[in-house]
Amino acid sequence: MSEFEANSRPELVLQGISASQGIAYGPYFVYIQTDVEVPEYRVEKSRHAAEVARFEQALVTTRQQVQKIMSEVEKNLGEQEARIFDAHLLVLEDQALIAETLREFEKSQVNIETCFNRVAKRYIAAFEAIDDEYLRERGGDIRDVAQRVLANLLGRTSQRLSKLADKRIVVANDISPSDAASLDRSAALGIVTDSGSKTSHAVIVARSMKIPAVVGLRDLTGKVQPGDTLLVDGYEGLVILNPAETTLFRYGQIQRQKRTQEQRLLEASRLPAITLDGVPLTLRANVEKPDEAGLVKDYNADGVGLYRTEFLYLGADAMPTEEEQYSAYRELVQALAPAPVTIRTLDLGGDKPIASQAHLFPKEDNPFLGYRAIRFCLDHPDVFKVQLRAVLRASAHGKVLLMYPMISGRDEMRRANLVLEECKAELRAEGKVFDERIAVGSMIEIPSAAMTADLLAHECDFFSVGTNDLIQYLLAIDRVNDRIAHLYEPTHPSVLRTLRHIVVEAHRAGIKVSVCGEMAGDPIFTALLFGLGVDELSMTPPLIPAAKFILRNMKMTDAKLLAQTALAMDSAPLIHSLCAEFAAKRLTP
Repeated sequence: MSEFEANSRPELVLQGISASQGIAYGPYFVYIQTDVEVPEYRVEKSRHAAEVARFEQALVTTRQQVQKIMSEVEKNLGEQEARIFDAHLLVLEDQALIAETLREFEKSQVNIETCFNRVAKRYIAAFEAIDDEYLRERGGDIRDVAQRVLANLLGRTSQRLSKLADKRIVVANDISPSDAASLDRSAALGIVTDSGSKTSHAVIVARSMKIPAVVGLRDLTGKVQPGDTLLVDGYEGLVILNPAETTLFRYGQIQRQKRTQEQRLLEASRLPAITLDGVPLTLRANVEKPDEAGLVKDYNADGVGLYRTEFLYLGADAMPTEEEQYSAYRELVQALAPAPVTIRTLDLGGDKPIASQAHLFPKEDNPFLGYRAIRFCLDHPDVFKVQLRAVLRASAHGKVLLMYPMISGRDEMRRANLVLEECKAELRAEGKVFDERIAVGSMIEIPSAAMTADLLAHECDFFSVGTNDLIQYLLAIDRVNDRIAHLYEPTHPSVLRTLRHIVVEAHRAGIKVSVCGEMAGDPIFTALLFGLGVDELSMTPPLIPAAKFILRNMKMTDAKLLAQTALAMDSAPLIHSLCAEFAAKRLTP
């Protein structure tokens, strides 16, 4: 018998994006998050000082509120989850944003709420234009903080989700990180939103609470009717309105199977990453900040395959110093030693501007193909050398690998390495210790780099394939454009052939290939990638158990046959189905 009960209304199945795994069923509560309405009026000169003081007090009050949220989250969920709100505090302490607000006030002579709102919206728009999904979602953090500041300036209290009348699935247009943190866990069965992505901080909080969540439903808030019930499938990203009895019975069985499977995955994550035919494989972690070292250890990753360094730059009042960077890199390297840490140099510019250094990033019509990453660094060796020196110094404290993003070919790689050699010479002259034989690699995310992998391999110690951008550029698909995002196909024959070409040329030159994009973290592609000859996969730590479970339940000979079969096929959907079936057989008891 099912543990669920059915509603008599017609069933409707909606596809969204899986954000937090789990299954939930029950009645719903609609929560509409709206921006604070800000009145606009002129402020007399005699009132300017008082207006600025009012703004400063609102910042102080908001900081106290955020710190209270952090304290509650740390108590209820843990330190790691509380650190999410570090980004909110950084916004409140962002001198560039504050100074810009005050300049807007002096120039416009209108009330401080209007000025702050204008500036905050410019910041939010800048982040939302970023191609990287994780960084784009940071605009949501700014919006959340901005709304708190505006509410405090206007003396209003925001609607929150801390007190649900009884057990409900929360249906919302969007949920801010603060709202997610204030959720009544005893009453919130699940979360479903019209917008949002799986990298938003609200979703991260939901995952920490183990609340099933599906995002990107577009207009679900307009579809639900009084009396409806919802079933949330956080595994497949489905929301079913008024599920039929047969559907509920099926999901009752799925629920029990998933609970058993999750326990098996967790147990497998503690075991070695080795196939049934005795081939050892490497699974590493992608991290954003030094404090994620605990996650890397918790999921038994073989070190870090991608350490993004952008967090040091975004929102900073000035370029981070060598000492600031050295301290951050050293913290992670020491925490994980002797496991390796692969540090990617600055991947900013164009679509990822630094607010305090906007003059360095001219506005571009197509920033995704513009002035960014290694192009910016080679054009600003003063900025580049500060980071390279910090990475080199950190290499004295453990196993460090260095890699450059957005390399287009051999000449760029050589230019970057010449700057690196200059830094090495400077550090030697200063008597500072570093790993003289530090491994240096290239991200392969531009088709020109992939097609000239044979030339590039002679300048590198390893390749790291960024599948997100590589697929986007190969297929000419803007992943954040809703109208064409469905055309983004990791199993497109051109993608598989390109990956195979990269592997063949790298191995011919005697170097290894890692994959660190979203494709690496999807268990459907675990066997395919290893079968294509990829040496290492790097992914978000919680995704490691599923990948390890699959490879521990497959033979490498079968993975190679899977890749061989896929390479001979001409249909992306059919290749995807082939890989999904292979993974399902290994994941199913």
